[in-house]
Amino acid sequence: MAKELKDLTKRSENYSQWYNDLVVKADLAEQSAVRGCMVIKPYGYAIWEKMQHQLDKMFKDTGHVNAYFPLLIPKSFLSREAEHVEGFAKECAVVTHYRLKNAEDGSGVVVDPAAKLEEELIIRPTSETIIWNTYKNWIHSYRDLPILCNQWANVFRWEMRTRMFLRTAEFLWQEGHTAHATKEEAMVEARKMLDVYSEFAEKYMAVPVIKGVKSANERFAGALETFTIEAMMQDGKALQSGTSHFLGQNFAKAFDVKFINKENQLEYVWATSWGVSTRLMGALIMTHSDDNGLVLPPHLAPIQVVIVPVYKSAEQLAAVSERVAPIVAEMKAKGISVKYDDADNKRPGFKFADYELKGVPVRLVIGARDLENHTVEVMRRDTLEKHEASLDGIVYYVANLLEEIQANIYKKALDFRNSHIIEVNSYDEFKEKIEEGGFLLAHWDGTTETELRVKEETKATLRCIPFGFDETPGTCIFTGKPSARRVIFARNY
Repeated sequence: MAKELKDLTKRSENYSQWYNDLVVKADLAEQSAVRGCMVIKPYGYAIWEKMQHQLDKMFKDTGHVNAYFPLLIPKSFLSREAEHVEGFAKECAVVTHYRLKNAEDGSGVVVDPAAKLEEELIIRPTSETIIWNTYKNWIHSYRDLPILCNQWANVFRWEMRTRMFLRTAEFLWQEGHTAHATKEEAMVEARKMLDVYSEFAEKYMAVPVIKGVKSANERFAGALETFTIEAMMQDGKALQSGTSHFLGQNFAKAFDVKFINKENQLEYVWATSWGVSTRLMGALIMTHSDDNGLVLPPHLAPIQVVIVPVYKSAEQLAAVSERVAPIVAEMKAKGISVKYDDADNKRPGFKFADYELKGVPVRLVIGARDLENHTVEVMRRDTLEKHEASLDGIVYYVANLLEEIQANIYKKALDFRNSHIIEVNSYDEFKEKIEEGGFLLAHWDGTTETELRVKEETKATLRCIPFGFDETPGTCIFTGKPSARRVIFARNY
């Protein structure tokens, strides 16, 4: 393991390769036999499950319920909302036949040409169309509203340039789809879910995010407004970490979903959709991890504490195990996920390196001498600091330490983010600073033409029009035209 750790590319040398190395070496995921797809390995999936569990609780706490909708969508559904089909057409995987048969020459299986579907089916890139076709059957009166549904699912979008977790053809996500009686109610819902995502990112992932609204060019296909949370990775690039969309009545009109309002008038339903995906795994890795491997926030770590015994004989191991058993039981009773690793097929040094690589927040090491002294060696993964602590009250001590680590890695990420938000006041300054990475606050004239020109010339995209920042009008640094306020530009994943 020590040798493998040396093989982990340093961030300063090649950040992109460091990320790829870490995903594989920390046992999070690997490439699959299908181009553009990945296998999420048990340890990686355990982190995703913790994310899923917490988000699911937060959705239910805000009144949402889970449902499931079909994977396959009739092609005609996508053509009903013009912007939506234009946005996703190039990424769609299409099912054209429903049967295979053995080749006559015995060479294997072939598509049966007689089994062509009357209408092609699209593997869902997102589910607005199939869901709103369903909602038409559910909604008749204002008494049927609101509908607050979420589904946990997989989606498929053909991607040519893939990177595990960040951009894959198939990925896991949740997608919320809600229906409302009024525009105001739908807008409140869209903003509320953005706040849920923001709270999750900061409180559980320890990832500071900036909330804002997307430009017209960066909006979700078919939305009237797209709200976003943007996180900054250690290389200064942005990662869109969650979006919430106000869809207006676009999908209701496309699928003729009307309801009788309180005034006994027929009108179209108002809609939202919102989602986060396994891309959050990428955010987690790139925000906190270091040259030694993963650094996981305790709130999402599958193993929060690992206890490793050090012994020279079976008697010593038995004595350590006896002392550790009530500690493990007490930790579990307090909701701390703990692993006692007494496996005899790996040396302690290997275990230390492995758990460090996998980002386990706290490591406890106990040997015969520690038993005599009633002490334990404690190592915290975020700072790699080691110290001795008393075995008496160790559970209480570790519980507090986990919260301290959670707060510390958030503060570290926040300080880094804040120190890399830079105001720029000229295009020359913009082109210089964008090479250094970070979020650039610049005045923009509000046009897609200017936005695309900047992207073409600098590879920087308009990440969002941020909430809670200076809204003083000024002059666009690109065209010299009036600007309503500063917006955030950055290079992105």
